[in-house]
Amino acid sequence: MKILIIGSGGREHAIAHKLSLSPRNPELYAAPGNAGIAEVATCVNIQVDDLEGLLDFAVKAKIELTIVGPELPLVMGVVDLFESHGLNIFGPKKAGALFEGSKDFTKAFLLRHGIPTAKYETHTKLDAAIAALKGFDYPVVIKADGLAAGKGVVIAENQRVAEQALIDMMTNRVFGDAGDCVVIEAFLKGVEASVLCFVDGKTILPLQPAQDYKKAFDGDEGLNTGGMGTYSPSMIIDEGLMSRIQHEILDPFITGIQQDGIPFKGILFVGLMIDGDDINVLEYNARLGDPETEVTLIRMENDLLEVVEATLEERLSEITLKWRPEHAVCVIVASGGYPEAYEKGFLIEGLPVFSLSEHDLGPFYYHCGTKRVLDGVATNGGRVLGVTALGEDLREARRRAYDAVKSVSFEKMMFRKDIGTLIQK
Repeated sequence: MKILIIGSGGREHAIAHKLSLSPRNPELYAAPGNAGIAEVATCVNIQVDDLEGLLDFAVKAKIELTIVGPELPLVMGVVDLFESHGLNIFGPKKAGALFEGSKDFTKAFLLRHGIPTAKYETHTKLDAAIAALKGFDYPVVIKADGLAAGKGVVIAENQRVAEQALIDMMTNRVFGDAGDCVVIEAFLKGVEASVLCFVDGKTILPLQPAQDYKKAFDGDEGLNTGGMGTYSPSMIIDEGLMSRIQHEILDPFITGIQQDGIPFKGILFVGLMIDGDDINVLEYNARLGDPETEVTLIRMENDLLEVVEATLEERLSEITLKWRPEHAVCVIVASGGYPEAYEKGFLIEGLPVFSLSEHDLGPFYYHCGTKRVLDGVATNGGRVLGVTALGEDLREARRRAYDAVKSVSFEKMMFRKDIGTLIQK
């Protein structure tokens, strides 16, 4: 079976790795892929926003299934395009991808269907947005409505910072069109957790939860990033809490999309804030999280290909997900300066051959931003590697992941040293 994976990051490397372990031995392609993905798939130089190029390749190469990794092609409508040409593709259509493409769309959906979330207002005019700040306590959260690569959120500690964030988004357009509309949201305290779910339009099937670390520096300091590390299973979501999440968050999502006529087959990423008995939805995304995927898929015992096909065929109710007992920790190794300005092209020293064993405890060096060069592999992004390891408990997984981080190096390399610890803010 020929499978095309769209994307070039650690998430897509983890997807490719998991698919390579399928007993059906699929023939894998990736567009555009990266140096790590190239070890398990044939990479083709087509960018994720070149929808016509992706379609042309899929037709000519007789691709039987396409799996979409990043959000941009989903929001652009790649699923609609492929399906209009009779091609099998995994991911929500453009109408469903709005859950990620518009924070205002998501907040309105949550409010309409009684799903707990923070108080908010949406504005398209700067003066009105600044005036609206009077209705919120500090800190307050300012969000660009559209896609901003995980960086369009500012937690403003005071009026001055909040106003500057609004000016940056709406006037200075630091996030381009994504900031034409902004969401002002009440700040929620607690611990963040991520629940990834397969959705076939009728059934929602959660994977075991993970916990992500979005801030750039130790202690959850610095700017928001695409994610600096994660671990699974979550320390804070036990069976009782997961039952509440299913009843209060996940089941109403299915009811909501059916009532609203929103087509959705693929992955729903639910970002949660948990504070004691309070559970609130921070965000929905329409694809697997990165770096949550790097610790989740490696723990899932099911054949990913089987689960994807069941989703597309609306047979998720027949699937029972099974999990390895080990814990997993992923530490993101990034380029110095990330998430702001950083340099590319530094040679990565000490990078081992990627492990392909299904039962191996790792470490697995998932490539997030790399490229093949004459002398080996070089950095090619802000987040460079997702170094993942498993262990019999969280402490062991954490120790093995950080030991693995120490084996690689490149100029201006940076990483957080507190991944796998519980941070309450």
